[in-house]
Amino acid sequence: MDPAVVGRRVRALREERGISLSTLARLAGVGKATLSGLEHGTRNPTLETLWAVTAQLGVPLTAVLTEPAAGPTVHGTAVTATLLEVFTDTDATYELYRMRVAPGVTQLSPAHAPGVTEHVTVFAGVLCAGPADAPLTAPAGGHLRWVSDVPHSYATVGDEEVAASLLLRYPRR
Repeated sequence: MDPAVVGRRVRALREERGISLSTLARLAGVGKATLSGLEHGTRNPTLETLWAVTAQLGVPLTAVLTEPAAGPTVHGTAVTATLLEVFTDTDATYELYRMRVAPGVTQLSPAHAPGVTEHVTVFAGVLCAGPADAPLTAPAGGHLRWVSDVPHSYATVGDEEVAASLLLRYPRR
């Protein structure tokens, strides 16, 4: 993921929507200096920041990442996710990620746009994820699904890293 490319895309989307830097920072719950640094390519944004900003812009995360073929990887507090593919149909856009969740830390992710859902299939470890106020748990071989237009979290249960796939579904507006 090239921070300069991401920053140019965020700025272009913000300006297309007529939103000021201050307003987007406030809506996304990030500092104005953080957003300015992201737009100028001088800060390497976390996964949480990118999801917060893209949710307020009403676009999937891939709208600001480099081309999917490049396999961009984003890092959050606990989650590392590598984009594998983007699918579109008449009703929605889908992003498929290979995801790893580090043990010993919980990642709180901001709400996505209304109607966005997350689908996680766990391959190794035990994952506790979902709405921050009511997370779900799945062992290896299990599957979780939730509407992610509310703050949500990811954490391992135990000391083993979680390996999983993450599918985000963004309904078309």
